[in-house]
Amino acid sequence: MQQFLQNKKGLVQSVFDRVYDKYDLMNDFMSLGIHRAWKRNLINMMNPGSNKKLIDVACGTGDIGKLFLDSTINNPEITCVDPNTGMISKGKEKLIKHKNIKWIVAPAENLPVPDNTYDFYTISFGLRNTKSLDKSLSEALRVLKPGGRFLCLEFSKIQNSNLDFIYRSYSKLIPLVGNLIVGEKKPYEYLVDSIQKFLNQEELLSLMNKKQFKNCTYQNLSGGIVCIHSGWKF
Repeated sequence: MQQFLQNKKGLVQSVFDRVYDKYDLMNDFMSLGIHRAWKRNLINMMNPGSNKKLIDVACGTGDIGKLFLDSTINNPEITCVDPNTGMISKGKEKLIKHKNIKWIVAPAENLPVPDNTYDFYTISFGLRNTKSLDKSLSEALRVLKPGGRFLCLEFSKIQNSNLDFIYRSYSKLIPLVGNLIVGEKKPYEYLVDSIQKFLNQEELLSLMNKKQFKNCTYQNLSGGIVCIHSGWKF
């Protein structure tokens, strides 16, 4: 499944080239800091044990990797992947003390790692930005070990009409906040547009089933503003 916005030549790359330097700051402003709780929910749902390997795709500056390390012992092996070199540079700078993180610049559709390697695959607020959902999910399945788990944290569709109205009204302010903090408005216009055009919870669940993930489920957070989808490789 191709995504129209994301396949406009150079659009997503341009968006993140413009905002990576203040990416974490804008995440705090846009979500009022709640994105940190959403990410902790993802880790709690994962419940990682020791000696487990994680690949975090569309890793941004490494928030999920850091939370994974904080939740485990024995310094597990982590691979952080992002297509944007600026994001990877900021992540390396932020997590410089952690020597067991491997950083890779690559898209979700073409991961330069072997088959059947990881116990967990996570992607947070990144699946929406891929050019091909089919290829991204196929790659996720490929790199997971048998018995490995896929977890996707992504903006989704709000279930309550009143909350949806409030959220849509707030979303109109996000480009203005981006312009104030980052000095860029267009990247956040893309952000709002990409959220509105992305799959709903059941559509993504159906696609995961079609890509041969098993025991697929999802859990809404904050009334469906975001959702965690889970699936297993058997």
